[in-house]
Parts: sequence; C-alpha cells; structure tokens
Amino acid sequence: MTVTKPDREPSLLERAAKVYDFNAHLRARSAPAAPVEDIRSAGILPTVDDVPTAAPGRAPTHGPAFDAMFEDASFLAIPEELRAPIGSELSDEFYLPPDESDDTARIDRGMLAANGMIVPGAPVGPLAEEFRLIKRQLLIASARIAESDSPEKARMILVCSARPEDGKTFCAINLALSIAAERDTEVLLVDADVAKPDVANQLGLNAGAGLLDALADSAIDVEDLVIRTDVAHLSVLPAGTKTAMDTELLASARTRTVIARLLAANPRRIIIFDSPPALAASPASVLAMRVGQVMLVVRADRTPESELRAAVNLLDGCEHIQLVLNAVSFVQGGARFGSYYGHEVSQ
Repeated sequence: MTVTKPDREPSLLERAAKVYDFNAHLRARSAPAAPVEDIRSAGILPTVDDVPTAAPGRAPTHGPAFDAMFEDASFLAIPEELRAPIGSELSDEFYLPPDESDDTARIDRGMLAANGMIVPGAPVGPLAEEFRLIKRQLLIASARIAESDSPEKARMILVCSARPEDGKTFCAINLALSIAAERDTEVLLVDADVAKPDVANQLGLNAGAGLLDALADSAIDVEDLVIRTDVAHLSVLPAGTKTAMDTELLASARTRTVIARLLAANPRRIIIFDSPPALAASPASVLAMRVGQVMLVVRADRTPESELRAAVNLLDGCEHIQLVLNAVSFVQGGARFGSYYGHEVSQ
C-alpha cells in the first residue's frame, strides 16, 4: 500500500523567499517619498510593537503586529549573491600599511573585501545600496523614537539573531560602515558578543580592554577604551576581558553609567551593539532593554519560524524589533542594484 504524505506547509522563510519582491525597492525609489508617519504602514520595515510576555507555563502569544510579519513577507533582504568579494576592484591604496604617525587604528580593507563586506572608499555596489535602505529606515525610526520616547535610547541599536551563524556580525559591521558614511553622524560599534567576540578580528583590529573591563572596574573611563579608526565617523569598542559574570555585569547599574558616558561623549553618536544570538546566550535579552531598536537578523532557509518567534519573545524588552532577511536568493531575471552601478552579479 502506498502512503501519500500530506503536503507540508511552507515555512516562514520559504514563503518569504517566494513572496519577496526585490523590484518593490527599486519602484519605491522612483516614487514620491512617503511622509515619516506613513513609513510603518508602508510595510517597508516591519516593527514589533505588540509582543506581550507569555504567562508562566503557557506558550507565548503575540499580537497582530507580530503575526502580520509572517502573513506579508516584506523583509529587507541581503541576498547571498551580493557578498561576492570585490577585492579586485580596489586600488592599491587600500592595502598600504598604516601611517605610524596617525593615532587612529587602520581597518583592514583587504579583509573586508575578502569577507564580502562594504569597503569604505570603494565604488558603490549592490550590498552598499542594500544597507543604505536598511540604515535609512532605522534612522527614520530613531527620529520617531527620540520624539515620542527616549532620545538616549533612540541612539542605540542592537543587532542580534536567533541562533549562531545567521550573519549578525556581518550585518552589524556593514550597518556601522553604512551609517558612518552619513555626514552628520558618528558611529560606535560595540562588540557585546562577550562569549565569542569577533568584531575586532573581522576589521583587522587588535582587541584589547573593552566593554567588560569598564563594567567590572568603575575606575576605568570607558571612553579611553574606544578605538578610533581611519574610517571617518567610525569607532569600535572591543568586548574586553571575559569573566564568569558577563550577564550580571551587563544587567548591573554600572552598565547604565557606562552607556551614558558613551552617549555623552559625542551627541552625534549612534551606538550599535553586536550581541550574542538570543537563543544561545542571555546577554541579548538584557541589552534589548537598554536600546531603542533591535535589528533581528533572520537567515533564509535556515532560521525556523519557531526559533524566530522564541527570539522575539526573549527580546521583547525592546518595543521596536526590526527584521532583516539575510542571504535570500534572487528570482531569476529580477532587477538588482548591481546592474545600475555597473556591478552586475552573475546568475
């Protein structure tokens, strides 16, 4: 007897890959700009504004804003193809040794190119344009949060994922590089993945004392630990020395003092935290209570819907959770930013 298996309902990410219309972003660029108050209703960057905490012993429940994200897969996407290394396009100056007379740390452009990231000073490519879309919506949301909630929280963004290897550090670094290109903004990229810090390594920087050291010792001025880089408007704060009390340090009153110091040091500064995955380590949920926005990275064809829902539930200390679909594949024949900028990506 032959048993016919029932058709499996497509997962969230399968539906997103099928429904996602990349051309919509291109069409939107030629359309009249929408007022700020209409951005949320446009569905460009879904926001979780209503994620109630589940009662003990009960499965988490979510409001209509959360469920709508799964009905309409209008995610900002970072396609896998946009990560093609662009090292061959860079001039020799990107590989010169640092100027010893300069007191700034030199970011390794060659390493950025080899890892498929945005390279400061390189020709604008499709990945850079993708992150322009992402940062613009985050900055618009920050302005709205500053007006209605907390100006301090509005200047802080947590980049997180549900599980490891979803691309959160890749997204955090590229987001920082993209925002640093703004004329009126300074960016501080904080490596808050204290268990497995990788930001400094990805940028080719020497990681010394950092966030955890400042949290553990009140005599340390955290601003003295900030690394100024040779990329205009971009600084980095390493994770620092690991301890057995990482989560407790992040949850302490000292964290509020350290963050206040970082914000006060430069009124134009936006702080981006690269945190551990929400389902792998507890610091993410602690940091979510400190920031104005969470950018939750979802990896196409990898992150199960159940894990995404669980991650959102853990991060609900922040009222504004944005989703970014990472490594999505383009539909054959779809238009791309690459062709416009002269960097056509091969099929």
